[in-house]
Amino acid sequence: MTAAPPALVLASTSPYRRELLSRLGLPFTVQRPEVDERGQPGEPPRERAGRLALAKANAVAARYPDAVVIGADQVAACGELMLDKPGNADAARAQLRAQSGRSVQFHSAVAVVHAARGRRDGFIDLTTVQLRTLTDAEIDAYVAADQPFDCAGSLRSEGLGISLCERIDSQDPTGLVGLPLIRLAAALRALGYALP
Repeated sequence: MTAAPPALVLASTSPYRRELLSRLGLPFTVQRPEVDERGQPGEPPRERAGRLALAKANAVAARYPDAVVIGADQVAACGELMLDKPGNADAARAQLRAQSGRSVQFHSAVAVVHAARGRRDGFIDLTTVQLRTLTDAEIDAYVAADQPFDCAGSLRSEGLGISLCERIDSQDPTGLVGLPLIRLAAALRALGYALP
């Protein structure tokens, strides 16, 4: 008889990541990681996402060393412009005006940590979104309808935000929402979790 896999903990309070992880059908709990999410001077978006995902996983793994902890972070960038969560309508409109007609890269990083066994796995999914050229009226209507204030780049692709896109290039459609499940499922299978 094989032992049951360790408890699974999501080091995130994001409702989007919680919904995505629940798709795998595994029981898990959620813990707030309490990590400073500010970028470091000159830090590229990919490195920032990877650093923060690992910091979140490590912060929760320090409290739950016997659990397998999943940390995740997403950083969006349009050229040299870093696009954090806007927090309010004015910032969301400004972000969308800056992205209008341009290509935006979403770096979605995941770290899987099992402190008790000294295991760490990490990966970063890149999704590139080409936005349509948007009018101010379209931006205003979208921001009012979707209120994407807690989404990197103000783009809620699983909602009305998909209508702002011209094209999405990705190896994992869940990466754009913030938790790339294809690679995460493989990492969890390797740790003994029963997934098809």
